[in-house]
Amino acid sequence: MRRVPQVLVLGATGKTGSRVAERLSAHGVSVRTAARSGADVHFDWDNQATFDDVLRGATGLYLVSPTLRAGFAGLVAQFLEQAVRSGVRHVTYLSAYGMEHAPAEVALRAVELDLATRSSLTSSVIRPAWFMEDFSETFLQPVNDEIVVPAGEGAEAFVSVEDIASVAAVTLTEPERHAGSAYAPTGPQALTMAEAAQLITAAAGRTITYRDTDREEWIAAILSSGVPAEYAQVLRPLTETLASGNGARPNDDVLAVTGTAPVTFAEFAAKAAPAWK
Repeated sequence: MRRVPQVLVLGATGKTGSRVAERLSAHGVSVRTAARSGADVHFDWDNQATFDDVLRGATGLYLVSPTLRAGFAGLVAQFLEQAVRSGVRHVTYLSAYGMEHAPAEVALRAVELDLATRSSLTSSVIRPAWFMEDFSETFLQPVNDEIVVPAGEGAEAFVSVEDIASVAAVTLTEPERHAGSAYAPTGPQALTMAEAAQLITAAAGRTITYRDTDREEWIAAILSSGVPAEYAQVLRPLTETLASGNGARPNDDVLAVTGTAPVTFAEFAAKAAPAWK
């Protein structure tokens, strides 16, 4: 009997996963969402007993690595082994911008390389720029009307998670067409943090400023909030790359894959304004 295609979406309550699931459902795709809570099925990277249940019936997979950790490549490899045994045939993997240039020992790159060697799977890799929604939902949110991050005067082509999800959904609905492809979704313009703050100011109706800060002090403050110490290995190069002037630059990947131009930062800010008011 021919199996009805079903896509398993990991991190389905997160910024990209929730939107990927919505888009797939809107296209009539059978979707199964997985997360620690609030999804169709319970999934925990730290409990391998949950792997078989979430994979049951899935033929496609939106793969999001374990969050707030650095050394996860081996664990993801074990999950992919079970995915293959369970009948998954295509994986779309959420990586990070520029990861194709990273050393093989970097976990995100290691997973990319692992996927490329699996002949029983097709795969697509999504390497997005920094999320616009980081300014409204996570670590770039203004505190006391300041955006504080060690980014210097570097510019980044911030991308909306709406566009990331749209690109990922297309690769999952048309896996044959996008097999072996890697996309780097970006916004249409590169902005410094100060320029982003100006656009947020216009949308929020009050002055939001950007303040550069010492990188090690900033990382220490984040770790003191309960973030695992190993995550410093991610935060340090992330901010160093931007500050050195090597941030993401605009490209046409979102338009090429989805047929729709990417969201501008001003459009994002207008929609996200309630978060700052």
